[in-house]
Amino acid sequence: MQLIWKGQACFQIIAQKGKQESLKIVIDPYSEEIGLKLSPLEADIALFTHDHFDHNNAKALKGTPFLIANPGEYDAKGAFIQGIFSYHDEQEGKERGTNTIYIIEVEDMRICHLGDFGQKELSAEQLEAIGDVDILMVPVGGTYTIDAKTASHIVNQIEPKIAVPMHYALPKLKVKLAGVEEFLKVMGAKAVQPEEKLTVKAKDLTTEETKVVVLNP
Repeated sequence: MQLIWKGQACFQIIAQKGKQESLKIVIDPYSEEIGLKLSPLEADIALFTHDHFDHNNAKALKGTPFLIANPGEYDAKGAFIQGIFSYHDEQEGKERGTNTIYIIEVEDMRICHLGDFGQKELSAEQLEAIGDVDILMVPVGGTYTIDAKTASHIVNQIEPKIAVPMHYALPKLKVKLAGVEEFLKVMGAKAVQPEEKLTVKAKDLTTEETKVVVLNP
């Protein structure tokens, strides 16, 4: 499986369905209004964590993907996907509304994308629904979602094998967010070198402490 970060909260997951067939999943494609340019992405399945312009640009997708934008369980094109209800802020949605956390099961791995999660911590019900996670995509830039310290706490709650930070400051990004450095500092991972993409197989994942992987957009 390949995990490619496109900036902000947008990822493309490329998973193998068979020896010759792949499945492309895109999460939270954004509008160019945020200052970043998103080239058209091929998608068999598209996930939208919430209806804000920096997360819901379906026009950036090529093909005719199966669209998912709400909590629930979905069996689509060989992938099992679960959407879990959450809040975009600490005030139970009064400031920024709701957000959907997604669990994606492909290639015998369990992937979690937190979207614009804004709660101080996950509830017991949310944690139970999330379950054991191999790869976690977590926002760390603050302002519109959780900051580095809270993100570290969420990572500790979930205990994934790999944590990939997202939704932080980038050159040309018009949204004012903190950089990734504070999250790496809190996680004790300051020496991490960015990678172009994450390529991983289930058999390669260990049960040791969480590894932080930083991706170049």
